Amino acid sequence: MVALILVAVGLWGLAASDKPPARETAEKSAPAGVKEYDVVADHVITEVEYEQTPPVGGAHNPLWLNCGAYDDPVFSENAVHSMEHGAVWITYDPALDEAAVAKLEESLPSTYAILSPFEGLPSPVVASAWGRQLVLESPDDPQLEEFIAEYRNGGVAPEIGAPCTGASDGTLPLDAVETME
Repeated sequence: MVALILVAVGLWGLAASDKPPARETAEKSAPAGVKEYDVVADHVITEVEYEQTPPVGGAHNPLWLNCGAYDDPVFSENAVHSMEHGAVWITYDPALDEAAVAKLEESLPSTYAILSPFEGLPSPVVASAWGRQLVLESPDDPQLEEFIAEYRNGGVAPEIGAPCTGASDGTLPLDAVETME
């Protein structure tokens, strides 16, 4: 009799319970215009000639760049290492006016993001992540926020979640790792 009651209670519980929530199967899609590149990681202590401007991955310095906003250009080799850790790198034409740069700084997340000027960009603003890049005409473009949401500390970076602090502050030479050993 006890077994019958337990079975009845169990069946009632199944019938009364809500259906489990539907699994979200829709994957987030990249913002329109994002270009994808195949890149591989390798540590070097020299300057690297990258195929993309700015780079989206590839050989890089053993020291990553501390995430944050920079007023001066930074070594690509350090920034690429930060992208390997999951950071997004927002670069802007140094001729961009102060209000536009301030807008970019406001949109920059507090972690896993770098902002810096970069000479020779194909447009006023370029958003880069490991193997991904989006060219933008303005810091007001809503695709910037979408790009950051999609690729910051995510996407296809090989070392997602590795540190984005505690290495280069942008002033260390590329061979600094040799002097630190």
